[in-house]
Amino acid sequence: MYTEEYKLLTDTLNRHQIPYERHEHEPVRTMEDCYRVQTLSQDTVMPKNIFLCNRQQTCFYLYVCSPFEPFRTAVFSKAIGVSRLSFAGDDHLERMLRVSSGAVTPLALLFDTDRRVQLVLDQKLLSARHLAFHPLIPTETLIFRQEDFLNRFLPLSAHEARFVSL
Repeated sequence: MYTEEYKLLTDTLNRHQIPYERHEHEPVRTMEDCYRVQTLSQDTVMPKNIFLCNRQQTCFYLYVCSPFEPFRTAVFSKAIGVSRLSFAGDDHLERMLRVSSGAVTPLALLFDTDRRVQLVLDQKLLSARHLAFHPLIPTETLIFRQEDFLNRFLPLSAHEARFVSL
């Protein structure tokens, strides 16, 4: 089930020597599925990834947040100073990030070469030693040291993180 995008992502990580642990598991699509099929160490967080857009569908946001925090669009909108945010459609996900719903991941920012998606991270994630993400497919998880994700992967993807505390 390896896609062209998966191969490009892992080849890029390996070529740039960004270390990660790879874990295979049964397919997952929700946060509940993720925590049901795998046990993560206490210093590892698998964030929730939410893809949003403004009313005009001209500005897009990938919000990466603590997995068990409730999400309210109005609270997030106020925190980043953008009104009337809503969930972006699958067509935007596929066109900009080359993923479908249920497979949203900040690792897909590698494919946002036009840099239309703004990355917003929950400030709480800075306390995690490791961050776990799906590599564009629902049957694997890649675990990164938090500093490698922030300081090595994000610059490689040409994206910067904006931090918010809700």
